[in-house]
Order: sequence, then C-alpha cells, then structure tokens
Amino acid sequence: MGAAEPLRSVLWVKRQRCAVSLDPARALLRWWRSPGPGAGAPGADACSLPISEIITVEETDTHGKRSSSGKWQKMEKPFAFTVHCVKRARRHRWKWAQVTFCCAEEPLCHLWLHALQELLGKLTSRPKHLLVFINPFGGKGQGKRIYERKVAPLFTLASITTEIVVTERANQAKESLYEINIDKYDGIVCVGGDGMFSEVLHGLIGRTQQNAGVDQNQPRAALVPSPLRIGIIPAGSTDCVCFSTVGTNDAETSALHIIVGDSLPMDVSSVHHNSTLLRYSVSLLGYGFYGDIIKDSEKKRWMGLIRYDFSGLKTFLSHHCYEGTVSFLPARHTVGSPRDRKPCRAGCFVCRQSKQQLEEEQKKSLYGLANTEEVEEWKVVCGKFLAINATNMSCACPRSPRGLSPAAHLGDGSSDLILIRKCSRFNFLRFLVRHTNQYDQFDFAFVEVYRVRKFQFLSKQPEDEEGGLRERGKTRFGPMCSDTPPCCGTASNSSWNCDGEVLSSSSIEVRVHCQLVRLFARGIEEGPKEEPDS
Repeated sequence: MGAAEPLRSVLWVKRQRCAVSLDPARALLRWWRSPGPGAGAPGADACSLPISEIITVEETDTHGKRSSSGKWQKMEKPFAFTVHCVKRARRHRWKWAQVTFCCAEEPLCHLWLHALQELLGKLTSRPKHLLVFINPFGGKGQGKRIYERKVAPLFTLASITTEIVVTERANQAKESLYEINIDKYDGIVCVGGDGMFSEVLHGLIGRTQQNAGVDQNQPRAALVPSPLRIGIIPAGSTDCVCFSTVGTNDAETSALHIIVGDSLPMDVSSVHHNSTLLRYSVSLLGYGFYGDIIKDSEKKRWMGLIRYDFSGLKTFLSHHCYEGTVSFLPARHTVGSPRDRKPCRAGCFVCRQSKQQLEEEQKKSLYGLANTEEVEEWKVVCGKFLAINATNMSCACPRSPRGLSPAAHLGDGSSDLILIRKCSRFNFLRFLVRHTNQYDQFDFAFVEVYRVRKFQFLSKQPEDEEGGLRERGKTRFGPMCSDTPPCCGTASNSSWNCDGEVLSSSSIEVRVHCQLVRLFARGIEEGPKEEPDS
C-alpha cells in the first residue's frame, strides 16, 4: 500500500464484525458495525479516531476461542493489533483507551500495523525526550506519587524517555534551566502547582533571553520566544494555569496532551519597577484585595491550604482601599472585548488574529517602520481601589469555573485590566459571588474593565513611607489588624500578587508579550465529544 492510499478491511472489534477504514489524506481511522456481507456504509454509530490522537499501535497476542458467529467460532488464534488512543470523558477529561482489531490472516494484520505506524511516524510535533521537574512538597505533597502512578506509565507506552529531577528547595528548577544543556530536550514538564510552573517559566524565559543576549531588565526589550514547550502535570492546591488551558485538573489528561504533542501559545506579562525585572506573570496580577490575601497567607503557612480561606475572610472584613493612578495603553489590535462572553477555546480565532498582528509588527520592526504603539494615546484612571486585577487568562479554577475574566484570551497579546473602585462591603461581596455563577461580574457601577497591552500603576503613598506606617500599625493593633490601618479607611500601600508570589514594590510597569511561551496543551475544547463504545 502506498503512503497516501486508503485502506479498508473487514476486521473484528469486541467480537463484532466491523468494517475498518484508514484514510491517510485525512489522517483518520474509522470503524463501524457491518454484520452483512462486504464492508457496508458507515452508520450513525461509526467510530472516528484522528491519527493525531493515537498514542501507539502494537501487535497483540490473542489466546482462546472467539465466541463470534461464522468462521471465527473455529479460529483458535486470530491475529490482532491494538490501538492505544485518547478517549474523551466528561468535563474536558481525556482517558487512555485501547481498541483491539482482530483479523484472520497475519499479512493483513501486519499491513494495518505498518500503515498506522507509518502515519504515526510523520507526527513530528510529538516529544521524544523530556526533562521532568517534580515538586514533592506542593499541594498535598502528592506530586511524586501522581507522576509515578498516572504519568510515567503513559510516557513509557508512548516511548518517551525522561530525565527526572525531584526538587529539594525553592527555585531549584529555575536555576537548573540556566545551567544545563536544554537543547537535547523536546520540552520541559513540571509536576506541581502554579508555583512550580512559575519556576520553570522563569527559568526557560530567562535562559532563552540569556542565549539571545536580551536584557530582561529593560521594560521595552523585545523578548525572544522559547523553542521548547512546557507541560503541566497538576499536583498543586489550585492549578489555575492548567485549569484555564486544559479545562480540568487531571494528571492523566495533561499527560495525554503532552504525548500527542499539542501546542498552545500563551502570552506572558513582564513586571518591572525602576528598570528592574521583578517577575513574569501568566495568570493573575492583583493589587489590593488579592495582594493582601497572598501577603497575609504567607505568614500562616503552618495552617496549610486553609490559610487562603482564613486570609481571604480577614481581608474581606478589613475592607481596605488603596489610592493611586493607573495608566494603560488600550489593546486596539485585538478582536472582541472583555464583556463579549466569547471565551478562549481550542483553535481560538482571536488568538490566531493576534499571531498575524505579531508577525506584522515584527515585519515593521525589521524594515524600520514606525511602531503604531507610539502614536496611540494612553488612558489614565485615578481613584481609590479595593482591587486592581490584570489577567492574561480567565484564571478559572474549580471554585470559580468561569474565572476572574471569562472572556480573557491566552494568546491575543493583551491583558484584561479590572478596576474595582471603593464600594460597600455588601456590593463587593456581590461582585465576588458573581465569580462563582453565570452572571456578568463586570455589571456594576464600581467595576471597570479594559483590554490593554501595557499598564502602569503609581501609588499615591510613597513607598519609602510605607515601612514606617506598617511598623506603627504592628505595634498598636496586634495580630488581626497588624498589617493595615483601621478598617474601612484608605490604607497606605498594598502588595502585588503575581501568580501567587508577593511583590514588594507597589509602583510597577507591566507589558504583555504576545505568545512568548508554548504549552503542551490544546486549549479548552468547545464541548466533550461523546464517543460511541468501541
């Protein structure tokens, strides 16, 4: 059979006579019940399997009699091959499935094996050698166990070789990526939570800029995308990045996305203060409410995961607002808006358009044309804010299935800037509750949302005065109000929550870098496909 020639045979699947077809041009394997003579036409119960979702194909030993009708009742040992593949389950989960095809003749069996293996060999996007970082302490401390039980067997099945590093301290993964030869790997996998992913992200971006001679401390520097993809095996407490890019926090699902070689470009925001890089952000950059929560929870690590609930309640009751100025450059190149109720999904049109926009900008830069960004007008908003949030993605998680900004896009070169002005506790509670339901959380007079390419925040309270104010507060109020002035008042400065890490500087400059990194992911699919039993 030639490489592009379709193949059709009558085989047996689960003791049922089936017509099986392979279309190389469409890279599609199909089978359907065919009890009568000949192959017959596919019916509504036909099963379709893209070649891209086949993990591997192997010859199978079959023993014992088949109780099927016809000549198969007399067949002592039919020849067979098994297709290991992806099967969709509920709530965006993927499962490892196997389908065994039996045939009467050995040459026919080998013909199918060769045809399928030849097509699999042409899938060049699949990784063959991966570097795996495992955080054994994150979340509930199950990272190593999750990898060994749910991920490693699938990697072995897919013939993926790995080098495993079980981290023993913070920033070990980041530092390792600066030192080792990363060119021999097809990707980096992190097993842990959002903190572990952030370590790998910073190490990979930093190493790429180092190799390219780019100064990361320059806010206007054009960062170079990394050629390596990052895979996330969720084993943390929230796993926001994984949930927002795959649609579920399931280790098997994430492992299968890595195996089939999915690729999802993602924006990254750089956060600077006084021409110094503070951190990179891919999910939430939050000042005020979310900044106070993360700073307070850092002091209560002994409480475990419940510390986030405790600090959240404490911060809500404190109800502090912060005065400052937000300046931003609107993202006029993007399609859509934060309130259009069109979430980012697999094969997203908005993200594809952004990629084209990025290529146009690169061409302009290459030929020395003026950057249109320079002539656009910055917008300025002043006031007292309960919270300032910037999201590069929806920030969805099991507690908030739609996230902080349901229509935020992963790769459109923009961030959704959400400003929550001073309001009553009751109204702020209404706003927070809407993160857990289907109502528009931006439909309040005290909430503003903008899609931006850059923004800056300048606190009204000088940062050098903040330390003295906080020290006096600690002496006077005791543990419950130690970090903030009296309740319901305007506080001095908050902290920025950058993907779960505290930034000490309140005045920052943020720029979105379009599709700077790629994940082993596909994006959230529109709806789980119900597959017939096979």
